[in-house]
Amino acid sequence: MSVTATRQSTFLRHALLILAAIIVLFPFLWITAAAFKTQIALLMGRVLFAPTLHNFADVLFSSTSDYVRNFTNSLIIGLASTALVLFVATLAAFSLNRMKWPNWVMHSMLGWAVIFHMVPPITLASAWYSMFRPIGLDNSYLGLILAHATLNLPMALWMMGVFVRDVPGELIEAARIAGAEIPTILARVIVPLVRPGLAATGILTFIFSWNEFPVSLTLTQRQTATVPVAIGKYAQENTIAFSGMAAASVLSMLPAVILLIIAQRFIVRGLTSGAVK
Repeated sequence: MSVTATRQSTFLRHALLILAAIIVLFPFLWITAAAFKTQIALLMGRVLFAPTLHNFADVLFSSTSDYVRNFTNSLIIGLASTALVLFVATLAAFSLNRMKWPNWVMHSMLGWAVIFHMVPPITLASAWYSMFRPIGLDNSYLGLILAHATLNLPMALWMMGVFVRDVPGELIEAARIAGAEIPTILARVIVPLVRPGLAATGILTFIFSWNEFPVSLTLTQRQTATVPVAIGKYAQENTIAFSGMAAASVLSMLPAVILLIIAQRFIVRGLTSGAVK
């Protein structure tokens, strides 16, 4: 291939990547710009406008806004459900891939996980509400943590299964010969080797929990409402506070962005380690 053809190919590849980045980033840029506009400027579609922080101040400090409480609720529920999912998924992945289960047991479990993951969460919300209400778990952190953990566990089980399966069996056998019990093997051998997988799975689980809406809307009230529920309340029957909704949406992106920046190295390693031998 000539130098000219190589340069053209490189230019075309970069142009396509830039176009894809613009397509992906445009909605975020539009929402961010809308957060700094007044409601009138937004509805009039003004491209040039005087930025204002009024929307953020109203979301964070207004006496009628519960956004700070909603933000705290989402953090508590997201972190707790993620920790629970990682704990259960790691144990289940180790059991399915390293214990002597018949093949049909492992395939049945993973197949059921896929089927359950395909079920829309909204179809489960009313059933959970009916089960949780008699035992006092409706409008509670614990009820929503269990619901979010149930929703995200199938995805985490599949991901952790890949990482646990890639752990060399010789290390596990050596630990068993040395007299290590299962808890010691998990703590000293498995967990240190699957840290990238734990990071990738944990961040995806947290983001899915943070963004979950229909189940949170059904199982929470004002005291326990999460960020997606709070954003949805900006759309009322007679009016929609677009600017306030945009400001709340921008603030809701911060935890995910911070997590991705801090742990991007582990995410890349975790998502690619199972694909390369």
